[in-house]
Amino acid sequence: MSTRELYTKDPGEPVWQIPATGAARFSWEYDEGRERLLALYQKGKDKQWDGAKRIDWTLEVDPYDPLGTPDEAMTLYGTRHWAKLSEKDKGDLRRHYTSWQFSQFLHGEQGAMVCAARIVESVPDLDAKFYSATQTMDEARHAEIYTRFLHEKIGMLYPVNENLQGLLDDTLRDSRWDMPYLGMQVLIEGLALAAFGMIRDSTPKPLPKQILAYVMQDEARHVAFGRMALRDYYRQLTDAERREREEFVIEGCHLMRDRLRGVEVLENFGIPRKEAEEYAERNEFLHLFRKLLFSRIVPCVKDIGLWGERLQKAYVAMGVFELGDSSLDLLMAQDEEVAEALDRERFAAEEQARVSEVAEAIAEGAAAASPAATAPPADGP
Repeated sequence: MSTRELYTKDPGEPVWQIPATGAARFSWEYDEGRERLLALYQKGKDKQWDGAKRIDWTLEVDPYDPLGTPDEAMTLYGTRHWAKLSEKDKGDLRRHYTSWQFSQFLHGEQGAMVCAARIVESVPDLDAKFYSATQTMDEARHAEIYTRFLHEKIGMLYPVNENLQGLLDDTLRDSRWDMPYLGMQVLIEGLALAAFGMIRDSTPKPLPKQILAYVMQDEARHVAFGRMALRDYYRQLTDAERREREEFVIEGCHLMRDRLRGVEVLENFGIPRKEAEEYAERNEFLHLFRKLLFSRIVPCVKDIGLWGERLQKAYVAMGVFELGDSSLDLLMAQDEEVAEALDRERFAAEEQARVSEVAEAIAEGAAAASPAATAPPADGP
């Protein structure tokens, strides 16, 4: 079935075109590179995986409760509309919310793939080109996986959110080579990691947990790459250049914060946009979700050297300033460990099942070969 037939509303033109700006840069220095970045490139090569094989796609998913979302987390819970919903309506609402969330993940992953390819083209250093090439493959794999989940398990997609689209547009239109790093590696990837993590850690459903854990293992490296490259480069910026990038970060954070309300879902259930926005803003789970979403961005922005007074004031106003002291290295290590632990648990269970099958086959073979089983029938009287 065509993806277009699964969209909740017409996404518009089938191809979104952004005029390319900036220069393609070649480097003739092939022998030297930053040791940390080359080590990350090696890790990127070592950690490549096949989404068709590593993920257990035979796991069933109830499209009307894909994530096991509790009633209390639903935006309409406690409103005058909730009591009017039948159980079927609540299932439809869960399906729409999951479709909306994972559709934005999918569109963001395609954006990340394009940005990573742009970095390969425009970044001046060969070591960064090498790593970005592995990231481009990672993002293609993620887009493939989210596409399959939405097509096969949910059967519904939402168009790209206008705020996410706006940030992608701003990121890709800018001719400065560091802006795809800043827009994608720091802002979009950082927010995605936090969103993935919140769902990964709260859902009891095994398939989405696998998908998110394995994708996050890759994304942890991508954010580390952005930190390394930008920290080195931003030390050389003038105050004016640094302020320009801080303004971009502030605007991007506002856009990403405002895209998380999911009002498109409520509009599909006949609730006017203004009322839907009010319900979203009153939802306690959304407030917590928003704060957690910045847990990866704020310490990263501080780490790369964008920490001017206006940016700090913006984070104070958003209520996330204190997150600047969080340990990104610890968060990334935890992402790696969750994925590895999930693999160990899954494959240990599979190995045990194989051992049991072999033991049963041996026992059956032994029984069939025993004298009692092979002795001829006794003569009759």
